[in-house]
Amino acid sequence: MKLAIKTIALATVLTAGLCTTHKLQAQQPDSSVPDAPAPQAPPPLQGADGTPITPGKGAGTEQPTGASSSTTSNTPQQAPPSSLPPAAQPKDDFQTAPPEMPAAGEGADKEIPRLKIYSNYVEVPVTVKDNKGNQVAGLTWRDFKVYENDTREQLAYFTVDPFPLSIAFVIDQSLTSDVMARVNSSLNAIQGALTPYDELAVFSYSNGPQNRSGGFTGAQTARVPYIFSMTVNAGTDMLVPVNSGPLSGCNIVENGNCADPNLQPGRSTGSGSGVITIPKEIHTLNDAILAAAKELSNRPVGRRRIIYVISDGKENGSKATYKEVVRYLQTNKIAVYGTLVGDSARFGEGYISRLHLPFTMYDNRLSGYVLATGGTLDSERNLNGIEKSYAKIAEEARFQYTLGYYTHEPFIDGKYRKIDVRVDRPGLEIVAKPGYYPSAKDSN
Repeated sequence: MKLAIKTIALATVLTAGLCTTHKLQAQQPDSSVPDAPAPQAPPPLQGADGTPITPGKGAGTEQPTGASSSTTSNTPQQAPPSSLPPAAQPKDDFQTAPPEMPAAGEGADKEIPRLKIYSNYVEVPVTVKDNKGNQVAGLTWRDFKVYENDTREQLAYFTVDPFPLSIAFVIDQSLTSDVMARVNSSLNAIQGALTPYDELAVFSYSNGPQNRSGGFTGAQTARVPYIFSMTVNAGTDMLVPVNSGPLSGCNIVENGNCADPNLQPGRSTGSGSGVITIPKEIHTLNDAILAAAKELSNRPVGRRRIIYVISDGKENGSKATYKEVVRYLQTNKIAVYGTLVGDSARFGEGYISRLHLPFTMYDNRLSGYVLATGGTLDSERNLNGIEKSYAKIAEEARFQYTLGYYTHEPFIDGKYRKIDVRVDRPGLEIVAKPGYYPSAKDSN
């Protein structure tokens, strides 16, 4: 009896459950037919630290759209790193030093990073002579005082060691025939005054410079005698000028050639008047020294740059001016030495030839180059004296006191800087360059 009652009750429960399940299935849609997606708000934009980002404003403290007031009031907003105190800011080890921050208006000029290393080192070779013209040895750095623009400089370098020489010989071929013959005979003695560590180049000039060696070569090579043989010249003898009459056709010589009035332009013949304009003497000393200086300026550091001129010092007809050439020499650390020959080497007349009369040719321009660059000048008239002057001047250029200091002036300002070298001993002659121009080649 009890079993029958339990069976009837279980059947009733199952029947009720089936009815309920049937009703739920009837209410739910068919899962095989997908429904259209419901519109949803996009997620708020956030930075890496969770800070909300507002379009057009960047990261800020605004709350994302759709956030409830309870969330805003209960969740603390994270502040940007720039607003935190320095102790609480996150540490950035990527860049420890601040970048260069130029002033207003200078950003375009300093946009590209530049690495600049400037050298303000100045080298001054010094020759010290006694009252007899002999070199003085045995001086120490304590005996020297160097002033630049009237300010004493501390010596940073001092040595008495000889330096190898880079010498550019400049030979004047516009000399008279008798003087030119002595110069031609003395050229073989030049090589004996140099060492295997030296190098030389040879230039000659009359009406324009000529590079005879094609560059520098070893001072003791077999090419040197051949190079000097190419500079042998007969010289130029200017005859008595006759500019009119039947004998005026071929007695006026210009650069060794007869000035024929039939071949000269009308301006030279006086525009058909029959009077020949007497041509001027041509002595392009400025151009020759400049050509040698350009060749020397490329020689490596650590060599003495010397221009050795064998000439009577006359100058006329050069394209380069004296001031331009002197500035080039003083900028590139080149000293001019020379042996005066001819009329400029004659006692008494040699000093008078240094004076210049307006509208006339310079009779001795070489002395000005020597004084402006710290070289020495020797005057010789005979062959023996010319040969000895080569060895004497080469020895002076090699054995010098070399002083070095760091200038207090700006690196490159384009201004001339005068140098004054003094020795605390009486009766001595100091030979050094009187000044220089700073050069961009001094930068490393």
